[in-house]
Amino acid sequence: MSQVEALRGRTCSRRLRSVALLTSGVLALPALAACGSGDDESKAKPPAQDIAPAGRDATADGGTVRWAVDSVPATLNAFQADADATTARIAGAVLPALFTVDERGRPQRNPDYLESAEVVEREPKQVVLYKLNQQAVWSDGREIGAPDFLSQWRALSGKDSAFWTARNAGYERIDRIERGSSDLEVKVTFTKPYADWRSLFTPLYPKEVTATPAAFNERARTALAATAGPFRVQRIDGKAKATTLVRNPRWWGRRAKLESLVLTAVPREQRVAALAAGTLDVAEIDRSGAERIAYAAKDAGRGGEPVAHGPGADVTPSAALRSWALAHGSDESLADTARAARERTAKAQRLYAEEQSALRGFRVRKSLEPAYTQLAMNGESGPLADERVRRAVARALDREELADTVLGPLGLPAEPPGSHLALAGQPVYKDGSGALGKQSTQEAQGLLADAGWTPGGARQKPEPAEAGAGAGGPSGSASPSGTKDGAAKGDAAKDGDRASDKPGAAPDAASDDGLYIVGDDKPAADARLRDRAAAATRVLAPAPGAALQSLALEQQARTVAEGPGSADTAAAGGQHRGDGVAGAYAPRGTAAPAPAGGAVGKDGKALSLRFVLPSGPGSQVLRSVGDKISAMLRRVGIRTEIVKVDDENYFKDHVASGDYDLALYSWPASAYPATDARPIYAKPKPASDGSLLVEQNYTRVGSDYIDQLFDQAAGELDEGTARDLMRRADARIWAAAGSIPLYQRPELVAVRGSLANVGAFGFKSPLYQDIGYKKSQVNGAEKR
Repeated sequence: MSQVEALRGRTCSRRLRSVALLTSGVLALPALAACGSGDDESKAKPPAQDIAPAGRDATADGGTVRWAVDSVPATLNAFQADADATTARIAGAVLPALFTVDERGRPQRNPDYLESAEVVEREPKQVVLYKLNQQAVWSDGREIGAPDFLSQWRALSGKDSAFWTARNAGYERIDRIERGSSDLEVKVTFTKPYADWRSLFTPLYPKEVTATPAAFNERARTALAATAGPFRVQRIDGKAKATTLVRNPRWWGRRAKLESLVLTAVPREQRVAALAAGTLDVAEIDRSGAERIAYAAKDAGRGGEPVAHGPGADVTPSAALRSWALAHGSDESLADTARAARERTAKAQRLYAEEQSALRGFRVRKSLEPAYTQLAMNGESGPLADERVRRAVARALDREELADTVLGPLGLPAEPPGSHLALAGQPVYKDGSGALGKQSTQEAQGLLADAGWTPGGARQKPEPAEAGAGAGGPSGSASPSGTKDGAAKGDAAKDGDRASDKPGAAPDAASDDGLYIVGDDKPAADARLRDRAAAATRVLAPAPGAALQSLALEQQARTVAEGPGSADTAAAGGQHRGDGVAGAYAPRGTAAPAPAGGAVGKDGKALSLRFVLPSGPGSQVLRSVGDKISAMLRRVGIRTEIVKVDDENYFKDHVASGDYDLALYSWPASAYPATDARPIYAKPKPASDGSLLVEQNYTRVGSDYIDQLFDQAAGELDEGTARDLMRRADARIWAAAGSIPLYQRPELVAVRGSLANVGAFGFKSPLYQDIGYKKSQVNGAEKR
């Protein structure tokens, strides 16, 4: 699997998820009483770790592990914009993490650094008291203490623009930091409540790194003044593309089993060869690499017989005979060519056999990565600016089939994620997909028809606009050419009305004034009915049901989050069916708008969406998923134009810039969704230069009410209430249909068979000090 860093772009001073992932391998509504998944966290279980666990007494001291990473770290400062996954791995091994994450994605106090950490006051202000481990010291011998906390807060608070920070969420809420009753106590007072206070000061940098802009911006990119983990950075070798970590002699915790960790940048397509050559011990690999290692284990007992895979394995007996005949024939020119081809094949077979023999010493550790792949729909302009078209796309997808395509062959659970904000096993997780409903070709076609996209629409000429009438279609939709129409007014008031259904007003809730979300502008109901009446030949769904569509969907989203007793289904103004509610589909009796595979159109133009996919060798699974999605959309009448682009340009030049209609990419899950997920779903805002400030919301779809739910959750210190607010936000995100989670990413890691406590970690933070070679291998050749 390949991995691409999400561009931070113009970030509104909020903490960002560290990476977006480019994966290769993240409308009928159900009945109101059955739209949720129940209370969830006891039923939804996270996938198990696969790390070959072994106790420290069964693990030998010494040795080196060579671990493949994607890049040499551009910086060692995890708070800078170009920090990447390698930066995070190094930080995890050499810097304090006050809270780590357990196997269920929950933050847990790290006893190596903290004796305790708790909220000791809530009124008049929130106060958190940290009691530090009395043995905790930096590698220069200085105690970890309040000066380090104070310096990091000042650098990340956002008040001094001289510090080049990529994220400061939470730090801007701090009022002051002071020493407690002793040097081992740190007292942090907040200006306003912050639920995700455990996310702060991880990693914690020494004050020498954060004291000045020069140290923070420049020196911390290549060196750290001090560290405080089981390992320390010995050197970064740009030429060898390797970062070497060695034991920290001042580490007070459990002594690291390994003498050193070498993080080497190796392209993913070269990792299997590097494993076979003996230059790597641990490497994340793709499905094809996992299959080669599995074949190697199976072939171990063949006794030297030819393998049924690899170079030349697909050559038929007749083709082999023809090749032999040509190589020994009388035509010297043909014979030379045939002999050269046979020699190349024989050489490739020998090399492949040698590699397979070496790969028998490895095992594939597999689990589900804490990240999910989604189908993103760009709601800024074009047909997808109409929420009904987005919902139709969502209803056309068979998410179970897509998940099984990727995960089934690997023997991993293939349950599609039910949340944008959490994954199975996390406390926040609740299946909110009921806000959209399951796959239904008929309902998808009904939604398209309601939006004006009908079987005959591609052959139909546009009707002349009435005098004084706007060019916009229903729901402020854009024309197929991509010209946006419809006014930008009115929806703020609507969002304000939506927000009124929450108990109490958020103290820091977003204001509707001056805010606007592309594709969320809907004319008044009577205008929608008038427009639909003028184009009645193209609309199969009766006008009254369509006019109540958005109201019904929002009612459904609220019920998904708050439970079946929170809404009166009759108020939606429609009838129930076994798999839906009124307003989300063409009403009972409506004929199917188009036969399977028939193209729909409007005003003489076919409905066609530009589907941008990466073209690199590590993205084959992603492209296969894209092909399946295109076939599913074709069945409801939506055409797709697949555009393949270079991996390195995929995110920057297409996803982040909005140059796509449909795209596939992944987001990592977080233990702090109220903080980390907010910029991903924040309602875009117009900037002073006329551009749209999207933060990390690359779909450009959002609402004030979703923002307000995030703000409330971030300031709610009662964990149960905060969890419920996040679930309500997720239900609204499902209803907006800007992105559709498809499957949790597989995590495939090739690990030398003699290693313990390393592999597919899942949610849980690695314990680098416990990684080592099994004692049974101490005197063997496999210990490095």
